[in-house]
Amino acid sequence: MDWRGLMVVLLALVAGTASAQSAPTSRFDGWTAAIIAADWRDGAGEPIEAFDNARRDLTAGFLTAGFDRTSLVDYSLRPDRAPATSASAAVAGVAEVAARATRGCLLYFTAHGSPEGMVFGPDRMLSPTAMAALVRNWCQDRPTVLIVSACYSGIFVDGLAAPNRMILTAARRDRSSFGCSADATWPYFDGCVIQTLPTANDFIALAQAVKACVAAREAADGLSPASEPQVRIGGQMQLLLPTLRFTRPPPGAGRP
Repeated sequence: MDWRGLMVVLLALVAGTASAQSAPTSRFDGWTAAIIAADWRDGAGEPIEAFDNARRDLTAGFLTAGFDRTSLVDYSLRPDRAPATSASAAVAGVAEVAARATRGCLLYFTAHGSPEGMVFGPDRMLSPTAMAALVRNWCQDRPTVLIVSACYSGIFVDGLAAPNRMILTAARRDRSSFGCSADATWPYFDGCVIQTLPTANDFIALAQAVKACVAAREAADGLSPASEPQVRIGGQMQLLLPTLRFTRPPPGAGRP
């Protein structure tokens, strides 16, 4: 090989090394992620799009933030859309991913709720006890972020709290959340997550931004009493979460 050929090889190696070093890596590699729209109805039982819109746009947002499509599942439990996913199939699907993506868990549920639990498909309510069992089986002692968007979703906080978990809910245990009408694009809480996720650095910043967003939206619309989203962060997660920064595209990415 003459010197010109050698230079070509060396330059290629240098370029490949630089590319590998500059390629963004995600702190959420190896995490299980599941986003489940567990209801599809308004307060009168009529079909609406808000929950499925949220599932679609939350999925896109968390993928952009660094979660991997191969270990992120999203399900709609709406029975009148093909292919329909049953509650049991969704539970099994999350379990399958959790068995191979074992570094952490992100679980996001959006549905209607009551003081007894959260709607989970056409004919099932998920109580705090049942939710705790699911999370324990799926995520065990891994770092876990659990987000529940539903009225009265604060009922899930005490039973799920643990040092390795962060819990964010759309409302206090005795309050409704808003935005589940036929003309809503997303429930208010889900919309605030979708809108603030692109600029939040981590889950702690996201929670604070979402709380502020929800409060502002409810005040602007004159809604009372306020839903008051709840946040509970275990001791281990208080130390870990600031290191789990969301992936962001480099400045100028996507521009012509």
